[in-house]
Amino acid sequence: MTRYTHSAWLVSPALLVAALLVSTGAAAAEELSQNIPQTGETQLAQVSDLPLSAPANSSFEQSDPLGQVTSVSQLTDVDPTHWAFQALQSLVERYGCIEGYPDRTYRGNRALTRYEFAAGLNACLDRIQELIAAAVADLPSKEDIAAIRRLQEEFAAELATLRGRVDSLEARTAKLEAQQFSTTTKLTGEAIFALTDSFGEDNDNNTVFQNRVRLNLNTSFSGRDLLLTRLQAGNGNPLDFTNTNNGIEFINTTREGFQAHQVFGNNGNDIVLDTLLYSVPVGNVFTLTLLANRGRFEDFTPTLNPFLEDFDGGSGSISAFAQRNPIYRIGGGQGIGLSFKPARSLEITAGYLAPEGSSPLDGRGLFNGSYAALGQITWTPISRFGIAATYNRAYFGRREFGFDNGALNGIGNGFTGTNLANLIGTGSPVTSDSIGIQMAARLHRHVQLNAWAGYTNVHLIDDDIDGKIWNGAVALAFPDAGKRGNVAALVVGVEPYLTNLDELNDLFKDDIPFHVEGFYKIQVTNNISITPGVIWLTAPNQDADNDDIIIGTIRTTFRF
Repeated sequence: MTRYTHSAWLVSPALLVAALLVSTGAAAAEELSQNIPQTGETQLAQVSDLPLSAPANSSFEQSDPLGQVTSVSQLTDVDPTHWAFQALQSLVERYGCIEGYPDRTYRGNRALTRYEFAAGLNACLDRIQELIAAAVADLPSKEDIAAIRRLQEEFAAELATLRGRVDSLEARTAKLEAQQFSTTTKLTGEAIFALTDSFGEDNDNNTVFQNRVRLNLNTSFSGRDLLLTRLQAGNGNPLDFTNTNNGIEFINTTREGFQAHQVFGNNGNDIVLDTLLYSVPVGNVFTLTLLANRGRFEDFTPTLNPFLEDFDGGSGSISAFAQRNPIYRIGGGQGIGLSFKPARSLEITAGYLAPEGSSPLDGRGLFNGSYAALGQITWTPISRFGIAATYNRAYFGRREFGFDNGALNGIGNGFTGTNLANLIGTGSPVTSDSIGIQMAARLHRHVQLNAWAGYTNVHLIDDDIDGKIWNGAVALAFPDAGKRGNVAALVVGVEPYLTNLDELNDLFKDDIPFHVEGFYKIQVTNNISITPGVIWLTAPNQDADNDDIIIGTIRTTFRF
């Protein structure tokens, strides 16, 4: 491109075009985007300013809304000695129609293309029209009007192109406003297809093809608050494993190897209301969360398990156990959560949930039935490391204790742990005191280390018997393994198992049930991932005499 030296009174073409668009549909588009909360599948519990959590996959591809100028005429510059340049320079100085610099003067030397010139001319035309409409004293002279007409004729093609783009943007903005779902609500969704089966000598399972669908309505009224309304449907029954321990067949099977997509369960693919919560900041350091339906502690509490935690979604671990420390699964329902963050590195969380908080019947409700209260201190002294200490105090009525998010699914129907660990409250109400320690460390850009340990002391009120439940895990995740967005992970842990049940401990075995899991999430596109995974369970149902179990799953996740 041939260039000539001249006074560069004009700002860059990008700034000029932006200035033109502000007065049209661009302002409406910006207002619309600000009103929609940028909240996806991830809940508020994961602290967004910490790189300890897995990066979200973008659902939108970037594009240039204005396109590229490809006209040959753009290759011809306007010489500063040309009459057109001098005429426009005179108009700019007289009417102040270019605001590229604070003093509205021409400064510096740079080249000027015909499209830059046309953008400046268009700005002057708009300014002069404003003066005429306002009937001010400083109206354009006959000489100025003649110069304007000549300039319009000379640069008619460039002016038409610029204004055509503005008209196109206005039309697209109007279409967006007419077709948008809501000015305050953003719809996100996830669909999971899971092909799964188990293998072993004592295996009665068939290969199954299961699904689960989530629709999230993320609503914000101020840009800082969030009303989350989640609808779900699915048909994910857990696989059927052993219920035997020490030669005794107990009610229901062990809950080890329970998969994350199966947590919702099988409701015949009927759409039901799942999570319903409202979170709002109170001042600069507090966040209040009200949970009206199926609330969970991880909805407002950091779990410090990046790349594996996906809130039982389809982009984390295969198993429910590897998603987070099972201490967060003790309790759920209706209640309240409060987060206090006095410093960037410190967060204190407290919450109370009642699984039957909506029921007015005797022995139920928010304060007269089962409940769980959780408190946690999370410390992140540096951006690549975090540690949390958690305490959970709970009471459950007869046949209601379990690692089941407060779902009260029945005797022994938890989402993780052995059959015995979930059956402990079958014949008596239970109080439990649980302690958890969680840690997450980014060792390298492509290496994430997570670990946790959990202990629960259960007390059978009617029998005055105490027991202990232990669990723990170490996980290594390798983000961007082989390709950006992929995640490979290995988890070795012990699912919750019961031991030291006072004088009854000789009635059952308490062999350590190891859980080994590996998966590789392949990010096919921004919206589709395929995750093959394997789970190996040793001493299932905490009995080494039971055959090992191997579970194979291929999970496909669609997010939008």
